Amino acid sequence: MLLRIAAAFMFFTRLPLYKVVTVPSDYFKDLTHYWALTGWLTASVMAITLYISAQFLPLSIAVILAIVSRLLLTRALHEDGLADFFDGFGGGGTKERILVIMKDSHSGSFGVIALIIYFLLFHQTIYALPLKLACFALLAGDPLAKFIASLITFRLPYARKEEESKIKIIYNKMSVGIVIFSAVTGLLPLVLLFPPPYWFACILPILMFIGLTALMQKRIQGYTGDCCGALCLLIELSFYLSIAGLYTYYGPLFYSPYFS
Repeated sequence: MLLRIAAAFMFFTRLPLYKVVTVPSDYFKDLTHYWALTGWLTASVMAITLYISAQFLPLSIAVILAIVSRLLLTRALHEDGLADFFDGFGGGGTKERILVIMKDSHSGSFGVIALIIYFLLFHQTIYALPLKLACFALLAGDPLAKFIASLITFRLPYARKEEESKIKIIYNKMSVGIVIFSAVTGLLPLVLLFPPPYWFACILPILMFIGLTALMQKRIQGYTGDCCGALCLLIELSFYLSIAGLYTYYGPLFYSPYFS
């Protein structure tokens, strides 16, 4: 299990674990099993960067630095997938054409526009929250999104042949025990950091998962690695939008001692 966890951190972050452990290639087929756990690291880096930066910089700049910190830690892996996803689904008319476009390393207009809108929404949503609430949102949203996105292997098959994959890997489905582990790691920050009324922020991410996977099923009859990256980021963004919406609409009723 520890080697599989190491494989997930090696793939989803820049941690140089390859220098201290050797992970069999087959273990990388279980990357999504521990995806939510890697979110604890990437979320912590963002939240810590945000909190410390906000002590001596305007909050708007601190949010940018928090976003950049995760991009540096993850090599913009999921953001690359988001751009490829929108390029493919925006510019491709058939399954074959969509898959070809998504595999192309060049970014098109759909991908660039998608990234601009995504980062604007991300920045403005976090910036609209009080600092402590924003940090808690980051700590909860990243693992939650990765847990929900990891369930894609239950909903869709892989859309390519294994040898046609960018990383030559098709993810294995999770066992019942691993699903429980992933659910705990994905949901625990939300449960511990937020009072129950904020748990309703899970609704929009779940709807986002259902809607996007339905679109993937219709257009390419499956998923790819780029689809996973896009799914994760859009689910995460929908969570932040939900938190901001709940706070804005209910105001002091939802601003509990948790955030004082």
